[in-house]
Amino acid sequence: MAKQTKSKRTYPWKTKVGGEELTLRLMTADDKEAMLEFARSLPEYDLLFLAVDITKEDTVEDWIRRLRKNYIHTILVESDGKLVGHGSLIHEEQEWTRHLGGMILLLAPEARGKGLGHILAGELFARAEELGLKKVMARMASEQKGAIQVFEKLGFKMEALLADCVIDRNDRTHDLIIMSYDVTGFNE
Repeated sequence: MAKQTKSKRTYPWKTKVGGEELTLRLMTADDKEAMLEFARSLPEYDLLFLAVDITKEDTVEDWIRRLRKNYIHTILVESDGKLVGHGSLIHEEQEWTRHLGGMILLLAPEARGKGLGHILAGELFARAEELGLKKVMARMASEQKGAIQVFEKLGFKMEALLADCVIDRNDRTHDLIIMSYDVTGFNE
């Protein structure tokens, strides 16, 4: 099981982003249907390059199982009680990569471009520090220019480009970009 630490953060909490009040809270097993509804409402392009198909019930059930074991930490973002995004920190399960985490940020189109990704990333970096992680990785297909720009703005640096290592939902291969961030240097 992943290292268990109590978060110094108190959830839920509210913030205003772009004049809209948003609630940030931790994901629980009770969020299965809301996550499925959120995922199924996303544009097809947003789903094309996800490592797992979060529109499937068994995938979200596995996500919840990993939440319970502290291998994944997910912060949900709600607007008027509706899920509009999440940030997830995946704590590596292998012994030799226990100092690493993976970060996923996924926002509904209407929630993008307002600084919410930066807020979520800050929350996840704080959690990574609490867990004693040294480095956070982000993986994406090379065509995901918007995602690359978001992670660059957060301070992530390109680590690798791997040819044809991603296969999309239409069975086409794409290059994989791996970016990383040194958690120990993060300052809010």
